[in-house]
Amino acid sequence: MYIDSHCHITCDSLYERIDEVIEHMDQVEFAMIICTNEEEFIRAKSIKEQYPNKFKIAFGWYPGDVKDISEKEYQILQEAINKKEIDCLGEIGLDYYWDTSFINEQKEAFIRQIHMANKANLPIAIHMREATKDTMDILKEHAQTKVIMHCFSGSVETMKECVKRGYYISLAGPLTFKNAKHAPDVVKACPIDHLLTETDSPYLTPVPYRGKQNEPMYVEYVTKKIAEIKEVDVKIIAKHIQDNFQSLFEN
Repeated sequence: MYIDSHCHITCDSLYERIDEVIEHMDQVEFAMIICTNEEEFIRAKSIKEQYPNKFKIAFGWYPGDVKDISEKEYQILQEAINKKEIDCLGEIGLDYYWDTSFINEQKEAFIRQIHMANKANLPIAIHMREATKDTMDILKEHAQTKVIMHCFSGSVETMKECVKRGYYISLAGPLTFKNAKHAPDVVKACPIDHLLTETDSPYLTPVPYRGKQNEPMYVEYVTKKIAEIKEVDVKIIAKHIQDNFQSLFEN
């Protein structure tokens, strides 16, 4: 059985066929639904009510969206925390790839949400793109809970620093791509007890289905690629990843 620690199945393109997506997940033990707006969060709550032993929910304000959020949005997130409706806060972080015109706003939102997670003892799922130093510095100074480095694309050196701090390294479809650069070396060097798997669906579909819309069932191919790189039986890798995922939610 496999773990998808990061999927966007309540986004419009997957939610419109959600019954089919869930039906395909017979080999997925757990999936964490990542919600980046209130509508996705409401959808995720409905799914979790139907399948309480299959799904976890993460909710947070995505770095690319923070310039448009107000106190109302923070209140919505705080209310979800207070009601214990979420299992993780995320994905949050920094993204300097698309737009660097509001870096300070990104940092402020990131730090504020980390503090919200600290207070509630919730793990955080981190988005880090072209912003390694600032992300790592902020996490070092502010994060006091468990950390998932979502869709990790950093160097082996950054991975080692993350592991030293106790963070989890989550790998997605790009690990299976022929042009994968750092990811295979990261997997090789990363201790098994710090690894997670994800799809980031509907994006980044792994080989051999690259080009199709991604969904949680394809996390199998990320897991198999990790097993291939580490030269360890896939069942052993899958069991370690299950244990790692469960440990996120243990106090």
